Parts: sequence; C-alpha cells; structure tokens
Amino acid sequence: MKRILIIFLALILAACGVAPAEPTEPPAAALPEASQTPVVVVITATNAPADEPTAEPLPTYTPLPTYTVPPPPTEAPAQQPAATEAVAAAPTQAPADSGIINLDDTLGKGVFTSMTVTDDQVTLRCTPREITFTITASIADTRDALFYYRVVDFKRLYPGEWTNAGKMDKLGSGVYQIVFSGEDVHPNLRLDEGWLDFQFVALNKGGSAIDRTQKFENVVKYYIDCPEQ
Repeated sequence: MKRILIIFLALILAACGVAPAEPTEPPAAALPEASQTPVVVVITATNAPADEPTAEPLPTYTPLPTYTVPPPPTEAPAQQPAATEAVAAAPTQAPADSGIINLDDTLGKGVFTSMTVTDDQVTLRCTPREITFTITASIADTRDALFYYRVVDFKRLYPGEWTNAGKMDKLGSGVYQIVFSGEDVHPNLRLDEGWLDFQFVALNKGGSAIDRTQKFENVVKYYIDCPEQ
C-alpha cells in the first residue's frame, strides 16, 4: 500500500513538472528609422472666427458754438425811470420876438427852470421837421436829463404810451438840450394831428431818477403831413 502511494505521488509530480507550452507572439514590427530631413507642416486657416470682434468707430465731436458778448451800453442809465402819471396842463406863454416859447417854471417843480422850446409844432413830412428843447437843472446833484414824450389826439381820447427819447445833450453849467424831430416819434405811436406831450427827468451820478417835472400838455402839436391852413 505504501508503495502504491509513492508511485501515485510520483505520477502526480511528473505530471506537474511538464512545462506548459508558451504561446507564441508575433514579432514586433521594426520601427522606421528617423529621417534626417526635417518635415515642415504648414497650417492654413480657412475661415476667420465668426465671433471675431470688429473695431467700433470713434465718436465724433461737434465743436461748441462761439458767442460774441456785446459791449455794455454806454448811453442808457442802469435803470431808466418811467414817466409818472401825474398830469398837469402846461399853458404856454406868448412867443417872444425870437420865436422861442418859454415854458412855465412852476411846472418844473424846482427840478428844472428856464425851459424853452423853439416851436409849437413838429411834423414828419412837412416843416418844421424838428424842434429844440432847452432846460436848466436846479438840483446840484443832477448829472443827466431824460426826455419823455407821447402823442395824443386833439380830443385827448387816445393817449399813446410814454416813451423815453434818451438823454439830453449837456451844454455845461447845468444846461441840457435835445433836438427832437418828427421821425423820432416811434412809428407805432405816430398820430396825425395830435398833441406831443413831454416831460423832463433829472438823473444823479448813478443814473437813478432824482425827480421830474410835471407833464407838459397842449403845448406842441404833432403832424405827419402838412397841417391844413
């Protein structure tokens, strides 16, 4: 029995000692030898990217307009006083031999005296076409004088607007004068066969009104054409 076991073990060991057949693998392909000539690969872009940003145009600027500042007025005062509404009829004195009409000094209210006018009428297209007003300041602070006027129909039913005709000329020693023509009446205020009312205003050094005379009415007539004889 012991022999049988030994023989059996020997057979088993013999069977285990046979090496299994190794699988054959195909020989690996020989690698190609590196070429000595360099290969240049050229890549050509066929299409630009669809989302490539485009350069935005630069904004355009319009130059600012230039303005010319007008020079400040030199003749008009800082604030021109308006004519007052106090009305006083101005009777005229009889013309002197020189043709000068002397105005009543009481209507000057102590602001101006020696007030005269060269004629009792003025026209636009006939004669006389201009008349001259002359006054003398009674207040020492007076530095300028303004002349206001308006045109009213003979029945005094349609009074025009009081208008500033500007500063009177300085003659020295407190004397002021203005030459007023038929054309000086504003076109919107011209009224044929009417009265030319007027008033004088005294100004101080700063251009403010010191005081003014009464309004002179029914003294000078205004005509567009020649008055009927």
